[in-house]
Amino acid sequence: MKRAEGLSMGLIVVSAIALLVLVILSVLVLRAGGIIGKGTGCTAMEGAYCEDGDGTTDTCADGYIKDISKPCQGEEQFCCIPSPLRGS
Repeated sequence: MKRAEGLSMGLIVVSAIALLVLVILSVLVLRAGGIIGKGTGCTAMEGAYCEDGDGTTDTCADGYIKDISKPCQGEEQFCCIPSPLRGS
C-alpha cells in the first residue's frame, strides 16, 4: 500500500497550535507596550504631579523634589515627585 503524499494531519494540527500561541504572545506583548508607554510620564508615578514653572523659580511643594527625567505635557511644566526623605 502506498502512503499518501502531502501534509499529514498531525503536522497541520501542530502548525495550527503554534500559530495560535504566536497570536496570543503577540497580543500580550502589544498590551504590555501600551502599559509601558503610560508608565513613563510624571503623573504615572504615585503621588507625583506637574507644576507650572516660570523659568526662574522652579520649586515644588514641601516634601517633594523636582525630577527632570519625567516628562510633563506643558513645555514650562516640570515634575514633582515625593521626596524619599519625606516620611522620615
